[in-house]
Amino acid sequence: MAGAGALEDKMKGDIMANPRGFSPPLRVERDLRLDLFRGIGLWMIFLDHIPDDVVSWLTLRNYGFSDAAEVFVFISGYLAGYIYGPIISTGHFLAATKRLLKRTAEMYVAHIMLFLVFTAQIARTARKFDNPMYKDEFNVANFLAHPDVLIGQALTLRYKPVDLDVLPLYIVLVGASPLVLWSLLRRPNLTLLASVVLYAAARWFDLNLASYPPGTHWYFNPFAWQLLFVFAAWCGVGGLAKIESLIRSPAALALAFAWLAFAFLIVMTWHAPWLEAMVPKWMIKAIYPIDKTDLDLLRLTHFLALATVVTRYFPRKDSLLASKFLRPLIMCGQHSLPIFCFGVFLSFGAHWILTQYRHGVLEQLAVSAAGMLIMVAIAWTLDRAAKVPDLFVDAAELDEDTGALSLS
Repeated sequence: MAGAGALEDKMKGDIMANPRGFSPPLRVERDLRLDLFRGIGLWMIFLDHIPDDVVSWLTLRNYGFSDAAEVFVFISGYLAGYIYGPIISTGHFLAATKRLLKRTAEMYVAHIMLFLVFTAQIARTARKFDNPMYKDEFNVANFLAHPDVLIGQALTLRYKPVDLDVLPLYIVLVGASPLVLWSLLRRPNLTLLASVVLYAAARWFDLNLASYPPGTHWYFNPFAWQLLFVFAAWCGVGGLAKIESLIRSPAALALAFAWLAFAFLIVMTWHAPWLEAMVPKWMIKAIYPIDKTDLDLLRLTHFLALATVVTRYFPRKDSLLASKFLRPLIMCGQHSLPIFCFGVFLSFGAHWILTQYRHGVLEQLAVSAAGMLIMVAIAWTLDRAAKVPDLFVDAAELDEDTGALSLS
């Protein structure tokens, strides 16, 4: 999710700058569809984190098995393979590893800072309004009671408040991506098969990373979610070209539409009891529970069906991407890490307003619209700041250039 946008920005900048030793220059054209879907995903995450918000009915989770989490994990894996695959294949594995581990460290720092500020925000709100519900609802009561113990758990990613589960997943996946890409470039199909085996083992043997308090585990199981990441990276390093004819076949398209329709009907039964009564009991036993922690196959296949339809009807050069109406979403997607962090604060702020004051439909519309507008304003500011020329020169490069001039 959040790490995907920051990851692409750094990787794209590295490649287009053609650093020393990279010959011939590697130039990767940005796919604005990915930025658009990240932006949509960020808005959906913000809305989904506001309890009982009428606007959240616009998000993907209300119409299918998957949600924004699958979107971000897939995009992150695909970009890692698409951008860093060529670099590693030309013998620059260490350079790629350095950048990926640097991005991992940056996401880790962002997560810890987000954790500290978010926890302080909740603690201040609970104290100022004399409402301990906030501390319990967002799972920070234990931290505020025993900060000396839980700060260590937070630094090791074992303790996480509500809404802060996804960044640790990205930290693990991006941190492991150098080894994943190295393997994919040498034995792509075998590596993908190993990922499938790990996924099956994680679900069968309940493999997961330990969390805090003892006896709990990560909300996003990295041993299960790695399958989507590795499959996306496999597509990015060339696997997509191998299955493109299959994806665009009428049979695959018909199957994708049928699966999306089935998922839509099942999800509608969650909101309409009369529809639920029509579902056979054997089907209920077969499909439930639809587990998000271990990336249920229903969620995975629903996302793949959705991706198949999008690939077929939304080409890379679609004129819609140049629309000024989509520009705010694209800008949010291009700065996904900071926008995600701000979105967490904004969703809590919206929740606080609706809890402390009125919770009517108009108020829900107002706080949702205000949050999305603030996210766009922040993205616009970051976009403008990125375009300001950097007039400072790296001292090491200056010394090298000076040395070269003196030798000549």
